[in-house]
Amino acid sequence: MRLSTLFKTLMLTGLLAVAAAASAQKTQLLVYTALETDQLKAYQEGFNKSYPDIELKWVRDSTGVITAKLLAEKANPQADAVMGVAATSLALMDKQGMLHPYAPLNLDAIMSQYRDKKQPPAWVGMDVWGATICFNTVEAKKKNIPAPETWQDLTKPVYKGQIVMPNPASSGTGYFDVVAWLTLFGDKDGKGGGWKFMDGLHENIAQYTHSGSKPCNMAGSGEFVLGIAFEYRANANKAKGAPIDLIFPKEGLGWDLESFAIHKGTKKLEAAKKLADWASSKDAMLLYGKNFAITAQPGVAAPLANVPKDYEARLVKLDFGYAAEQRERILKEWTTRYDGKSEKR
Repeated sequence: MRLSTLFKTLMLTGLLAVAAAASAQKTQLLVYTALETDQLKAYQEGFNKSYPDIELKWVRDSTGVITAKLLAEKANPQADAVMGVAATSLALMDKQGMLHPYAPLNLDAIMSQYRDKKQPPAWVGMDVWGATICFNTVEAKKKNIPAPETWQDLTKPVYKGQIVMPNPASSGTGYFDVVAWLTLFGDKDGKGGGWKFMDGLHENIAQYTHSGSKPCNMAGSGEFVLGIAFEYRANANKAKGAPIDLIFPKEGLGWDLESFAIHKGTKKLEAAKKLADWASSKDAMLLYGKNFAITAQPGVAAPLANVPKDYEARLVKLDFGYAAEQRERILKEWTTRYDGKSEKR
């Protein structure tokens, strides 16, 4: 072998060894998430600008699925951290002693209503995601279907077979809708006005989907006229050219917080704390604000084109404790009544 070739071979071998060593030195964090797939890359890149020595390994699914997975693994936890999962789910896990309380560096900048009240908090909010209706204006015109103004409008016969919404057992969006309707119209252990409203809505539902995004995607494609969804997916789809209007029913809007928590028992606590620090930072909030109208730090999110300026004022009063404590009962009642129209998996 010529000396020049030998030198190049040795150099290449050395560089590969250095790269392998650098990779081996990285700490890997297993992060369970319900964040949208099209958000993960930007958040990971943002985090790695500050902490290049930590590699995030995502386990992603809808909120209800991730929540069920975490609860099933309670005796043998796998996740190091939970990011972008509903605060109502994290409140439930906190009650079961599954979270490691931690006050991130930026805690004082987080609005008090968007974080756990305890000191240190078990979870910290990232951003609000809330309800909207995706209304296909083209298909509605063809079918002579009017745009609804209220939730109660959706029980009218004109909408029969034209509505899709997320299943609350698998979707955080679906669950906050159900909680909002029970809050607005009444619960009373299955006999309140909220259940009567859902009985009427069920008559017009074509399908309950497992994903919170799918109803808006289906409405956007013209498969159905109305998709009960959330504002990020609706705003993003409309920006891409979907023939939809975003409708925000007058009675009030369901919502939840995408939130962060450290899983109790993680063997990578220091790395998980660094992710907590970043997830609550202004740099992270600026990224969240590209997708959502409300971030846990005030004054960060820029206005979204299709979301009203008073969006925050339209949100229902959410009791995180009620939503967490009553989750099993509410989902059992909902499944008994309505699961026959759920999408098959």
